[in-house]
Amino acid sequence: MNAQALTAPPMPGDAPALIADMGARARAAAKQLALKATVDKAAGLVAAAAQIRARVTVILAANAEDMTAGRTNGLSGAMLDRLRLDAGRLAGIADAIDAVAALPDPSGAEIDRVTRPNGLVLSRVRVPLGVVGIIYESRPNVTADAAALGLMSGNAVILRGGSEAVHSNRAIHAAFAAGLVDADLPADAVQLVPMQDRAAVGAMLRAQGLIDIIIPRGGKGLVARVQDEARVPVLAHLDGINHLYIDGAADPAKAIDLAVNAKMRRTGVCGATETILVDRAYPAPLAIIDALVAAGCEVRGDKAIMVLSPHVETASTADWDCEYLDAIVSIAMVDGLDGALAHIDAHSSRHTDAIVTEDAATAERFLAEVDSAIVMHNASTQFADGGEFGLGAEIGIATGRLHARGPVALEGLTTYKWLVRGTGQVRP
Repeated sequence: MNAQALTAPPMPGDAPALIADMGARARAAAKQLALKATVDKAAGLVAAAAQIRARVTVILAANAEDMTAGRTNGLSGAMLDRLRLDAGRLAGIADAIDAVAALPDPSGAEIDRVTRPNGLVLSRVRVPLGVVGIIYESRPNVTADAAALGLMSGNAVILRGGSEAVHSNRAIHAAFAAGLVDADLPADAVQLVPMQDRAAVGAMLRAQGLIDIIIPRGGKGLVARVQDEARVPVLAHLDGINHLYIDGAADPAKAIDLAVNAKMRRTGVCGATETILVDRAYPAPLAIIDALVAAGCEVRGDKAIMVLSPHVETASTADWDCEYLDAIVSIAMVDGLDGALAHIDAHSSRHTDAIVTEDAATAERFLAEVDSAIVMHNASTQFADGGEFGLGAEIGIATGRLHARGPVALEGLTTYKWLVRGTGQVRP
C-alpha cells in the first residue's frame, strides 16, 4: 500500500510556494512512474475507475452543489451542460478511464531506427513530457480524463479546475487518488490545486523547471491569458469555429441529418458546428433551415438565406467569427467549393471543418485544402473527440502546428529522445 497521503499538504501562505511544492512532488512522482511497467499503470487506472463507480452518490452530490451554485451565478446553458453530471455521464467517465488502461503504452515505444554507414545504430523512442499542468473550466470530466492520460503516458499532472466545478473536481480527484494508492502508485502523480485563487494560475504559468507544459481547456479569456502570460510551453486552442459545407452534390437526407446533429447534438462542445455553408447549386437549402428550426435552433443568415425563410434572423459580421456554444447557427450561401474554401480560410479557427458531398473529387480537394486540425467528409463535426477517435479520452484538441494537433491523448503527451548504440566508434 502506498503510504502517500491523499490530501494536499498544508497550503502555504502564497500561491507560488504552493505550486512550487506541488511541482516538486509531481517531479518526484514522474520519476517513479518512469520506472513502472505498463501493467502497473493500467492497474492503477482500473482501480481509479472502480473507485469512481463506488463513489457515485458522493460525486453526484458534489456535482449537485456545483449545479446549484452555477444556476445562482447565472452560468449559461452551455456552461451548465458542460458542468452537469448524472449516473450515465459518470459511468462514461469511468469507462473512459478503463479504455485508456487498455490502450498501448506509448512510453518507450520505438518510432524509428537506422544504422549509419559507420555502424552507429540510431533510434528514437517515446518518453513522457514529465509534469503536465492542466488549467480548465466547468468540465469535471477533464479531471478524470487528464489524470488517466497523464498516468498511462508516464506523466505526473497538476490539475487546476475552475471554481464552477470545485466540488465535483475534488470528489473525482479523491476517488482517482484512492485508486492509485490501491494500486501502489504515487498519489502525487495526480494532484489537484486546492485553492481557487487566480494567483494559482499565474504561479503555474511561471513554474518553469517544475511544470514542463501547460494545457488550458476553457473559454477564450482563459486560453488568451495562458498564452499571454505563460513562461512554460503551452498546447492550446482558442475557439471551435467549425464549418459544415453542404456541396451541390450532397445527398439531401445526409445533409439534413448531419446539419442537425453537428449543431444540436450537444451545443456546448468544442466540436459543435457554428457555421453552415450552402452551395448555391444545392437544391434544397430550405429543408435544412426548417430542420434546424424544428430542432430548436436559432438561425442567422446572409441575405440569400434570409429570403428563404421568415425564421432566419440577420447575421452580423461578428456572427461568422463566433463560437456560440449554444443553439444558434449562422448560415451563408457560397459559390461552390471555391467559395466555401475562401470563407473557411477567412473565418475558421482551424479546429474542425466538414464537407457533405457525394462527389469524391470535390471531397478529396476539400480534405487536402482545408488547413484545420480535423477535416471531415460526410461526418458530423461532433465526432471531433478523442474517445470517438479511439484514443480513449482527450485532454483537449490542439489547433496549432507544433508538437501535437487534433485530439491530444497518450501519444500527444510524449516527446522523444535519441538512443545511439555504438561499438567504439570515434569521430574522425
